[in-house]
Amino acid sequence: MSDTLARPAEAGTSSPKPNAVVAVLALAGIVVSLMQTLVIPIVPELPTLLHAEADDTAWAVTATLLAAAVATPVVGRLGDMFGKRRMLLLSIVLLVSGSVVCGLADSLVPMIIGRTLQGLAAAVVPLGISIMRDVLPAERLAGSTAVMSASLGVGGALGLPAAAFIADNWDWHILFWVSASLGVVSFLLVLFLIPESKVRTGGSFDIVGSLGLSAGLVSLLLAVSKGASWGWTSGTTLGLGVAAVVILLSWGFWELKAKQPLVDLRTTARPQVLFTNLASIALGFSMFAMSLVLPQLLQLPSQTGYGLGKSMLTVGLVLAPQGLVMMVMSAVSAGITKAKGPKVTLMIGALIVSAGYALNIVLMSEVWHLVLVSCVIGGGVGFTYGAMPALIMGAVPESETAAANSLNTLMRSLGTSFASAIAGVILAQMTTDFGGHALPSENGFKVIMAIGAGAALLAFFIASFIPKKKAPLVETTGGDDSPADEAAEVTGAKA
Repeated sequence: MSDTLARPAEAGTSSPKPNAVVAVLALAGIVVSLMQTLVIPIVPELPTLLHAEADDTAWAVTATLLAAAVATPVVGRLGDMFGKRRMLLLSIVLLVSGSVVCGLADSLVPMIIGRTLQGLAAAVVPLGISIMRDVLPAERLAGSTAVMSASLGVGGALGLPAAAFIADNWDWHILFWVSASLGVVSFLLVLFLIPESKVRTGGSFDIVGSLGLSAGLVSLLLAVSKGASWGWTSGTTLGLGVAAVVILLSWGFWELKAKQPLVDLRTTARPQVLFTNLASIALGFSMFAMSLVLPQLLQLPSQTGYGLGKSMLTVGLVLAPQGLVMMVMSAVSAGITKAKGPKVTLMIGALIVSAGYALNIVLMSEVWHLVLVSCVIGGGVGFTYGAMPALIMGAVPESETAAANSLNTLMRSLGTSFASAIAGVILAQMTTDFGGHALPSENGFKVIMAIGAGAALLAFFIASFIPKKKAPLVETTGGDDSPADEAAEVTGAKA
C-alpha cells in the first residue's frame, strides 16, 4: 500500500495469519455496528415497552451517541498507550455487558445504562484498523483496512432486517441477547486469534484532556441532538452550545501545552490529516441523508402519493443489499488505492455518493428505485470508508495510529449528528397535511437529498487539497521505530 506502514512480525514470534486477522476483526466491527440499528425497529414502541414518555425513551438512542463520541478518542489513545488488542477486548466486554443489561431491562433507567455501555464499544473499528497496521504485511493492508471499514456499513445494513424480523416475531429482549451472544463469540475469537502489537507510546494518560474533550463533545452533541425537542433558541440549547465552544477552545489550548496530549493537535493539523478529517465530516453529513430519507419514503402511506406504505422488515430488506455492495466495493477501492493512492479513491467515492443522491431525486417512486439508490450510495461509501484510514495512517507515526483513526471516526459521527439536526428542521418545516396530521412533504425529502449530494461534493472538493504522495512509505527494518525512523516517517507522510 502506498500510504501506510505495516510492521513485520517480531523476530522470534510466529507470524499471524492474515486471513484470520482480517476475518475476526471485521466480524468484531460488524457486531459492534449492529448496536446502531438494533433498536430502530422498536423505537416507536419504546414508550409502551418501557412505561415512559416518548421524549424520555429517546435517550435510549441519545445515550449511545454520547457514549460513543466520548469513548472513541479516549479508547483510541489508551490503545496506543497500553495495547490495542487489550482495549479491543475491553470494548467488546462493554458491548456484551450493555447487551445483557438491556436484555434484562423492563424500564427506562436500565435500558439507558445498557445502551450507554454499548456506545462505549464504538472504538472497535478504529482499533481493529490500527491492529491491522501493526501485524499485517504491507501488501495486505489496503484491502484489509477497506474491509474493516466497510464492516460498519455491513453490520448496519444487515442488522436492520434481522432486528425487524426478530422484533416482529419474538420478544424484543431477544434482540439484545443475540447481540450479547455475538459479542461473546467475537471476544473469544479476538482473544485466541489476534496477536497483541508491541507498538506503544507509553507515558501517562491525559486525564484533564479526556475530561475536557468529553465535556465539550457531550455539550455539543446534546445541543445538536436535542435542540429540536428543547427548542433551538431555548436557554438550555444555547447554553450548551456556548459551553461547548468555550470548553473545546480551552481543551485545545491545554492539548497544545500538554507533554503527552490525548490528541496531538499538531499532528492533526498536518494537511493530509486535517483535510481527511474535514472531508470525513462532510461525508458523515452526507451519508446520514440516506438512512433518514429512504426508510421514511418506504414507510409513509401510499395515499400520500410518494410514500410506499411498506413495513420495517421491508425497509431492512431494501437496505440490506447496500451492505453487500459496500463490502464488494471495498475490495475494488483497495485496488485503486494501491494503484493511484487513497486520495483518488476518496474523491471517486465522494462523487459516487453524490451521484446516488442525485439519482434519488428523480427515482423515488418504486421499491426497486430505492434499492438501486441505496446500492449506488453504498458503493460510494465503500470507497470512502476504505480510503480515509489509509490517508490517516499514511500521515501519523505508527505509535499514534489508534488515536488518529479514532479521531477520524469521531469526525464522521459529528457530521452525522449535524445532518440529523438540519434534516429534522427541514422536515419539520416542509410538511403536507394527511388526514389532519403533518407529514414530511415530497419536496422536503428532495431538499435533503440535494443537501446530501452537495455535502458529498464538498467532501470531493476538500479531498482535492490532500497532498499527493511522491513515493511509497516502506518500512525496511524490524523492531520498534527509533525517533529518527519516526521522524523520517512523518517527513515522508507530509511530502
